[in-house]
Amino acid sequence: MADRQAFQGFPVAALDFYDDLEVDNTKSFWDAHKDVYASEVKAPMVALTDALAQEFGAAKVFRPYRDVRFAKDKTPYKNHQGAFVGVGPATGWYVEVAAPGVRVGGGVYEMSGERLAAMREAMADDRTGPVLERILGDLERGGFGIAGDRLKTVPRGYDKEHPRIDLLRMKTVLGMREYGFEPFIHTAELLDRVREDWRRLRPLVNWIAEATTV
Repeated sequence: MADRQAFQGFPVAALDFYDDLEVDNTKSFWDAHKDVYASEVKAPMVALTDALAQEFGAAKVFRPYRDVRFAKDKTPYKNHQGAFVGVGPATGWYVEVAAPGVRVGGGVYEMSGERLAAMREAMADDRTGPVLERILGDLERGGFGIAGDRLKTVPRGYDKEHPRIDLLRMKTVLGMREYGFEPFIHTAELLDRVREDWRRLRPLVNWIAEATTV
């Protein structure tokens, strides 16, 4: 097996590849450009996650193929390349490259049933709920956006006057940072940026993992 490369950033060709794929998301395009995907997209992503693995754990580099069995959109290929380091179900750190550039995140992207109930209990608790508020406030002040699926109504069993009702409406919780086309995404500096971002997201990831262990 060939030696893994050192991460040197995502080349411009990676963004160009996804620009072109959005215009022509077909098997014929993919077959004609799969070597570009392998060398300019997948290989740098593997190098990036390999460099982070000692501190955060091994990543899953997602396959490029869409599951279209139950989708209205039948385009066969994803319009981005993501990688995820999990510490629990749907909980961990994320990095992505796509036509709009690079973005980094962490938190939980899917939640239901017992785990969602456990997370809401921790949000409502007067000891653990304020901790999450502080974590999210620190992330926002540090330049992260707070995202996630939210209920429009009050979750069943909770008072609409609860002091953390905005938190309780959240079904998923993510801290995200968009780097877009910043010049450093094409250099080894991106490794340091992602590492620092994931460190700053660690309190959120850990809070969710601990709150949702059922």
